[in-house]
Amino acid sequence: MTDFDARLVELAGQAGIDVHWRDANDRPQEVAMPTLRAVLEALDLPCASDGDLDLSFERLRREREDAALPRLLVADAGATFEVPPAAAARRYRFEDEQGAPVGEGSLPAGERTLRAPDGAGYYRLLLDEDACLLAAAPARAFGVGDVGGVHRPWGIAVQLASLRRPGDGGVGDFTALEQCARAAAARGADALAISPVHALFAAEPERYSPYAPSSRLFLNPLYVDPARVGGANALRTVADAHNLRQELAELEWLELIDWPRAARARMTLLRALFDWSSADSELTRQLSAFRCAQGEPLERHARFEALQLHFRAHGTPGGWQAWPAEYHDPTGHAVIEFAREHSRDVAFHAFLQWLAARGLEDAQHTARRAGMGIGLITDLAVGTDPGGSQAWSHQGELLHGLSVGAPPDLLNRNGQDWGLTTFSPLGLRRSGYAGYLAMLRTALAHAGGVRIDHVLGLKRLWLVPHGAGATGGAYVRYPFDDLLRLLALESQRSRAIVIGEDLGTVPADFRQRIAQAGVLGIRVLWFERAADRGFIAPQHWSADAVATTSTHDVPTVAGWWCGHDLQWRSRAGLAEPGVDEAAERAVDRDRLWRALCASGAAQDAGGTPDENRPPATDDTVPVAVAAASQVARTPAPLVLIPAEDLLALTDQPNLPGPTDAVHPNWRRRLPESSATLLDGPVAQACCGVVAAVREA
Repeated sequence: MTDFDARLVELAGQAGIDVHWRDANDRPQEVAMPTLRAVLEALDLPCASDGDLDLSFERLRREREDAALPRLLVADAGATFEVPPAAAARRYRFEDEQGAPVGEGSLPAGERTLRAPDGAGYYRLLLDEDACLLAAAPARAFGVGDVGGVHRPWGIAVQLASLRRPGDGGVGDFTALEQCARAAAARGADALAISPVHALFAAEPERYSPYAPSSRLFLNPLYVDPARVGGANALRTVADAHNLRQELAELEWLELIDWPRAARARMTLLRALFDWSSADSELTRQLSAFRCAQGEPLERHARFEALQLHFRAHGTPGGWQAWPAEYHDPTGHAVIEFAREHSRDVAFHAFLQWLAARGLEDAQHTARRAGMGIGLITDLAVGTDPGGSQAWSHQGELLHGLSVGAPPDLLNRNGQDWGLTTFSPLGLRRSGYAGYLAMLRTALAHAGGVRIDHVLGLKRLWLVPHGAGATGGAYVRYPFDDLLRLLALESQRSRAIVIGEDLGTVPADFRQRIAQAGVLGIRVLWFERAADRGFIAPQHWSADAVATTSTHDVPTVAGWWCGHDLQWRSRAGLAEPGVDEAAERAVDRDRLWRALCASGAAQDAGGTPDENRPPATDDTVPVAVAAASQVARTPAPLVLIPAEDLLALTDQPNLPGPTDAVHPNWRRRLPESSATLLDGPVAQACCGVVAAVREA
């Protein structure tokens, strides 16, 4: 290694880049020098020459030794924390959120250690003439054990768009979600986990992946039921005025969601209802109050939506980077003038956010009134589209030139580049974690819990320079302790549980750390294997993680049993060369059936099963029931069963990797209306056995 490369490695280490790391098979890996240079440059740390390195080292030194108070300090409640040092003695005072003093004193010259107030919460710290916010975190997040009136609860996981109801216009909505919540509660479920409801792109309805949003700070208005605006009569009048009745009926009966058509129809209805509602003074007042409460972030999002629709209509598709330069600054004159000239369009998108917030709130209230102890569990995507609303509105907080992904692992041997951006580690600190907190509060505002996709990102993220390919990335460290403390604090304030999707290349001791903080991991039936590849007995599963049969990214129980997923993998070019996957699956079926018989779960499927004679590959129902019983038997504090497994469906919602032309990702609809979804014999058997086992 040359002296220059050695300095490059040193700079990378100071910048939080893991030059050395271990892969999913626990083999040591080292980041290539070209990748290090590309990641450092994207982090605004020039490194092309010795002079560049000198400047970058100096910049990092100044940031470490900055004598100014940051916007937010994070500490454990009742524990010591440090403030920047000073040569003279200083007076300090803590004030609670109502402005009442809760502690004060003097800090001697050169001393930098203070003790946080004992109670968890946010405080104002005054240090002589300086002031900042202090987050005093609780020891743990709000947990399942803190939920009153539940014992060994279980729940159902659904893709919101897949839900059906009469008159839905071809895509699930919050009204269908309410119906599903009532049906699930009637079967004894305490939770209903849903796919992300983040804002997508009104101007680009063909971009419908819930995990590639425009913003994680706002909601997807396509989940709004238009009839909730002015009632069924007003909706019929508007639909007839726009000749949409036949279109809506056709969309409703499609087996796969036609996102562009359904989006255009729903947005047409909502715009017409917005114009109609403008004459209603009470609705106008409520919308005005909502806009005032949401403030500048909502206005920026609404302006983004209006701007993107405007430029797309004038032949400029894509993200904000393709707009004329004067519109790149959300606070600039051109944007403000556009908002003034197109105030009705901006108001319409604010109106949509108001309706979406009301719809999600109503669904959570319905779930709790129906008897659910937890209610909705929302889903938080790992990042946002770099051309979307959040990236435009909060440019200083997010990464530029880098995409979030994952190195090769057990889920994807080719690695993954998700094409998303996320918070910059430096941007987080500079902003006082403003975007992170706003994102958490949005996710928890109308829910009893949140699932954090790729929760490993709290500690480190695999960041790929644009154009480098998924394997050409590096792990960049994040302020794990601060992010975990803030998560626990927001969880307790909202009285909502936290689930972290911790699958993939997991750092050493990561699962132990999040468990100590009260964050539940996730354990999936297919991955709970012993060294000999046999399936682990349920009593040996983790007591610090949610247990589930499958997820949206892996095969359903029925699809796995009959090998339907292998057919899709072959069509998509994902089959592993030189491996007889069908033969391996036959062996795995025997392993699974033996495990189900050994635990007693197979007996719950009826009959007297023989561990030496598994059901035929097309006899999927007994296996679906037994698999549900198997995960219910684990010590997991919460069990979640996807709707696809409760119904013994063979198709999974998403097949990571291929495009929609190969596999219909995020388009599948469930076969029955939400209100009657769990009335069939298969669903009754699965729900019944899970409820009985969890209560036993």
